[in-house]
Amino acid sequence: MNLIVNADQNWGIGKNNELLVHIPNDMKMFRQTTIGKVVVMGRKTLESFPNGMPLPKRTNIVLTKDENYKAKEAVIVHSKEDLLEELKKYPDEDIFVIGGESIYRMMLPYCNTAHVTRTDYVYDADTYFPNLDEMEEWHITEESEEETYFDIEYRFVKYEKV
Repeated sequence: MNLIVNADQNWGIGKNNELLVHIPNDMKMFRQTTIGKVVVMGRKTLESFPNGMPLPKRTNIVLTKDENYKAKEAVIVHSKEDLLEELKKYPDEDIFVIGGESIYRMMLPYCNTAHVTRTDYVYDADTYFPNLDEMEEWHITEESEEETYFDIEYRFVKYEKV
């Protein structure tokens, strides 16, 4: 299972249910990586998308405790157990956890690849991703050259669990 995230220097990922930064090349990489795949998210992540609509050309699985929650064209599950059962229907390599913080933390033990856009800046964040650099089992296996979008420097880093 995979996860995909954009994290700043302090592993901040969001503020007020919004991304910290919008980098077109990062969005393009996200699209290219997840098109035709399964994306796993929490309700608040879904609601942060334009019109609160699921991502097109992907199987969207949304975890929420709200038993009455409905989202057109998304699979809704209500517990970690239900989510893990639902995910058995798909090839492991086709599953991408896309947020938010509590979903990342819950699903990290089940993931073996992390696609992380590391933004070289510290933003004012209220949600964070676990620091993979401090976890012995996670190692960087690929890293792009540094790229720049206006004054924002970032790089694409692939971590794999050993």
